[in-house]
Amino acid sequence: MRHGFITLEGPDGSGKSTQAALLAEKLQRMGLPVVLTREPGGTEVGVRLREMLLDPDTQLTVMTEILLMAADRAQHVEKVIKPALENNMIVICDRYIDSSLAYQGFGLLGDIRPVLGINEAAIQGIWPNLTILLDVEPKVGLRRHAALSPHRSSGDLDRIEQRDLAFHQRVRDGYHALQNIYKERFAVIDTTLLEIEEVDQKVWEVVVQRLKVGIC
Repeated sequence: MRHGFITLEGPDGSGKSTQAALLAEKLQRMGLPVVLTREPGGTEVGVRLREMLLDPDTQLTVMTEILLMAADRAQHVEKVIKPALENNMIVICDRYIDSSLAYQGFGLLGDIRPVLGINEAAIQGIWPNLTILLDVEPKVGLRRHAALSPHRSSGDLDRIEQRDLAFHQRVRDGYHALQNIYKERFAVIDTTLLEIEEVDQKVWEVVVQRLKVGIC
């Protein structure tokens, strides 16, 4: 694989950020050029948008949230993802369009069509070659998330983390629906009962199988 676009998706606490970093490190050790990035917040503009989107004291309408996420993504694609792919780099992104479809589409609206339409304009036709969905039961994921930041109280949770368990279940169900819609690019790993090292190995196996890493 000389270049490609890999996204890691999943509910809160599924281990996306950890696994994205581990995967990037593996590929870099092979001498491959890698860009590791995230959404929201993968650009300077995106950092400011992320602060607004996650601020628990900021009151946003559903459509405002959808549009701000898409604005972050449009900037990210134009300034980071598209140039890296044009330069034959491997892009690994912690969240991308599927997060908006799952969280704002299924989680908030119960309908992905308006979210998809807005985000199709934002991504300029740049879809991932591979999307690895790290699945986790919402209760387990939220408990893990809290354990990683034991100093945080419930009042310290960000605006999206504060939503109820029913919302997070809709998000997880939404990801399963997306898996069925986009079967060719999705690979699913259930992380509920796995340790970090076990997930890392499974992620690597998927990347080798799907993208032929190390094969010219």
